[in-house]
Amino acid sequence: MSTHTQNAADWHGTTILAVQKNGKTVIAGDGQVSIGPTVVKGNALKVRKLGSTGHVITGFAGATADAMALFERLESKLEQYPTQLARACVELAKDWRTDRYMRRLEAMLIVANSESVLILTGAGDVLEPEHGIAAIGSGGNFAQSAARALFQYEEDAEVIARKAMEIAAEICVYTNRNLTVEILQKD
Repeated sequence: MSTHTQNAADWHGTTILAVQKNGKTVIAGDGQVSIGPTVVKGNALKVRKLGSTGHVITGFAGATADAMALFERLESKLEQYPTQLARACVELAKDWRTDRYMRRLEAMLIVANSESVLILTGAGDVLEPEHGIAAIGSGGNFAQSAARALFQYEEDAEVIARKAMEIAAEICVYTNRNLTVEILQKD
């Protein structure tokens, strides 16, 4: 058995970026999962559509099983509050903070619809970042910085997200170029 212990702090390899501009909402996520210095998987899917109509997109950073549990809970909140994304997220954050089982979940989410982008944490945070740009994960600061720099020069949210993720992959060793991208277009 290895002397290297595998805990949540050893799991890296996620960059999730949301960009909202000109009626388009994009969440992009890389596919790398690492344990310590080892790349375990290069094509993980960390971004997906939620809700029966697919009107919400989300991406996660952190433990995969924990994120899947959060996705399930978020979907049930979206069923309760189908047109109120912020309310569904606040209700999930309350449960996450107060439920004994959920408090142990180690993940973060970016959740978006065509109107807003939100970051959810286990600390009970539901944050709506400025400028319609949010990022989480090990390369999140790189991707967010790149997206902010590109935002005033590029009109298409998808182009901004893809270019910013490319820059993050060049800088962060826990981020690769194998992207999953989900898009919502405002009607």
